[in-house]
Amino acid sequence: MTYPQALEFLYSQLPAYHRIGKAAYRNDLKNTILLDNYLRNPHQNYLTIHVAGTNGKGSVSHMIASVLQEAGYKTGLYTSPHLKDFRERIRVNGKMITENDVLTFVTKHSDIMGSLKPSFFEMTVAMAFNYFAERKVDVAVIEVGLGGRLDSTNIINPALSVITNIGHDHMDILGNTLGKIAVEKAGIIKKRIPVLISETHPETENVFIKKARESDSPIYFADKIFSCKLKSSDRSGERNYVLTRLSDKHHFKGKTFLGGDYQAKNLQAVYTAFNILKAIFTVSMENINEGIRKVVINTGLLGRWQVLNTAPLTICDTGHNKEGLEYVLDQINRIPKSELHIIIGFVNDKDLGSVLPLFPADAVYYFTKASVPRALNEKILKSEAAKYGLAGESFSDVSAAFNCARKNAEKSDLIFIGGSTFVVAEVV
Repeated sequence: MTYPQALEFLYSQLPAYHRIGKAAYRNDLKNTILLDNYLRNPHQNYLTIHVAGTNGKGSVSHMIASVLQEAGYKTGLYTSPHLKDFRERIRVNGKMITENDVLTFVTKHSDIMGSLKPSFFEMTVAMAFNYFAERKVDVAVIEVGLGGRLDSTNIINPALSVITNIGHDHMDILGNTLGKIAVEKAGIIKKRIPVLISETHPETENVFIKKARESDSPIYFADKIFSCKLKSSDRSGERNYVLTRLSDKHHFKGKTFLGGDYQAKNLQAVYTAFNILKAIFTVSMENINEGIRKVVINTGLLGRWQVLNTAPLTICDTGHNKEGLEYVLDQINRIPKSELHIIIGFVNDKDLGSVLPLFPADAVYYFTKASVPRALNEKILKSEAAKYGLAGESFSDVSAAFNCARKNAEKSDLIFIGGSTFVVAEVV
């Protein structure tokens, strides 16, 4: 078997959520536990930090990992989905798992895959946990895939559980209210393990407090400990931030290349996380500042308010649900520009009624679809968008849409690419 064949095996033989959606979701941990036992519980060989949430969990996971790297810890990082390369999901000190290591794992464990028939996600989590043990990491930052309570990552006993923003996403699986979704996210709270909540929200606050009380777990709300303000950026995407500790009004200053306004809440969570973890990890304020500033270099984070060009200003962002898109579109609205060009595509199970009304009617639209089976047909998207006054042309692939937008845009214009992680993946 070659590496491309191993990948094809993973994609074609194992149900993959990012390809087929809900049909790939497993609502129990049976296979995960069997795989973990088969591999001799590799995740028990290192410390872990668990990160769940609707929006922000990827950025927070990458920033925490980057800070730990700056502090000298050998750090594993597991995230999903990937943008360009499957190996992005599994990193040690920012370096992706090698093709040979992926191939070796698939070849060595093909029999158990054949007998258990795990999902794609169950198998990649097992691969990650095993790889981190083989590489003898000190700590691994583990991002939840979907939900929390029944997510394959939820067999770990972390040093800290983090829950970022709760929003309207995957409601067909997790529930149709923020409270129900919060219950699923709260499933990562473990007995006597501290839990950090990124944002206080009236519909979810008591869900987390109740679960933490039942688990005898100390609970912290980042926005009750720190306040963060991001200062306006130049066209390169670099921004200054000021965090204020609310208890004594002490200020912490730094720089970030994660330009989205929504990163303010994520920064509050990262600073609070290391305040909680100071008894376990030796991390200086310089480590935190440098880890945040160098997160893209250290961990390869892509697609978060990523500036692709400055003339015309071209930005992509993976925000794809109501709450994520509200932040992104509000920020786009405040950027000076002559004309706005928006390249968008969605997956076919997206609730378009919750996201299309957020988009401005005075932009030029390029409706498209990513090259994944779940992508919504661009002509259907164009038709649905018209109901909300959004007008433009449809393109059968992202590259054609992007090329047309670049051809039409003047240097003083702004081009935005988003709507789906898979659309962004084709331009970064």
